[in-house]
Amino acid sequence: MQDTSSTQHKSLPNNIIEMDMVTSMPLEANSNGQILQAEAELFCHSFGYLKSMALQSVVKLRIPDVLHRYGGAASLPELLSTVPIHPNKLPYLPRLMKMLAAAGIFTAEDVPATVGDGEPTTLYHLNAVSRLLVDDASVNGGASMSPCVLLGTVPLFLGASLKLHEWLQSEEQATTETPFMLAHGGTLYGIGGRDSEFNTVFNKAMGASSEFVAALAVRECRDVFAGIKSLVDVAGGNGTTARTIAEAFPYVKCSVLDLPQVIQGISSHGTVEFVAGDMMEFVPPAEAVLLKYVLHNWSDQDCVKILTRCREAISHGEKAGKVIIIDTVVGSPSQQILESQVTMDLSMMMLFNGKVREEQNWHKIFLEAGFSHYKIHNVLGMRSLIEVQP
Repeated sequence: MQDTSSTQHKSLPNNIIEMDMVTSMPLEANSNGQILQAEAELFCHSFGYLKSMALQSVVKLRIPDVLHRYGGAASLPELLSTVPIHPNKLPYLPRLMKMLAAAGIFTAEDVPATVGDGEPTTLYHLNAVSRLLVDDASVNGGASMSPCVLLGTVPLFLGASLKLHEWLQSEEQATTETPFMLAHGGTLYGIGGRDSEFNTVFNKAMGASSEFVAALAVRECRDVFAGIKSLVDVAGGNGTTARTIAEAFPYVKCSVLDLPQVIQGISSHGTVEFVAGDMMEFVPPAEAVLLKYVLHNWSDQDCVKILTRCREAISHGEKAGKVIIIDTVVGSPSQQILESQVTMDLSMMMLFNGKVREEQNWHKIFLEAGFSHYKIHNVLGMRSLIEVQP
């Protein structure tokens, strides 16, 4: 058979030449193009966990901080001389960085060799994604999100995800069992409370997320807090969000309601008061009640109960106050944001038997809790800020 391909392989068998002729055809010129593109996409999804673990690795190695110290970009030789890895693993770091650059975590720039400077190299830059991982508030406009990456990749979460298919086939009621419980024999807070290492990771992630979101909220939604004289942050943990609000609006008296074991030993710092209690039973009176990332942990029935307590708390003055909710409202023209929202929903299903909600779901529970007005501010990325009033 005569070889008609663009590359000559005269020494190879004819059957191999025929295969080479087929594969050299442009994908756009045959009906297999979309199938092969789909196969590549499916491959990336199937091994998507490697992206998560590679991201975890660079966070633990503090590579974003290394790039920041080099002015936002560093060459491979600079990384290899700085990142704390074993010398016999140095040849493998470029492969890790190449994969994460292809995934959009870093930006790679090929730098050609100059006369006398040896071989070409690659320069890795921080971009909008990896800047969020730098432990420097002046770089990312808020807290580093590295603790959130470490929480999302803990073995407890990964183990729960491996039980998802088994849970879907189980006859147990979803209200009494989650994939996490199936995998570990207890609830997240029950198991996690006995694991000091997990507890540290969890608290750091919650603190980082609160700092990031609170800074964004007071910057983008200042009108929401205008005129408020008192605010209670329900399930506000260590008070990170309440302190951010108190610092941005000194005339607002801020307090935090949380369980006794959560706030035990936390100092008021002069700006935030801490109140021990159960939001299911009582919420202290205030002109505004804040629920940040609380309701997605709970069923609709429990959310109605929590919101009813909040409505009672804001109804003690001459004029009814409002509830401020920071949570997910599913739906966005951005495919990336929409994917993050439905991923959050799946994680809530896996961990807590909670869920994220579309606007019609929020509307329903607001009405059932005795509210008549709400306004959604879609200015917090994958989250929204919702003002709710009786």
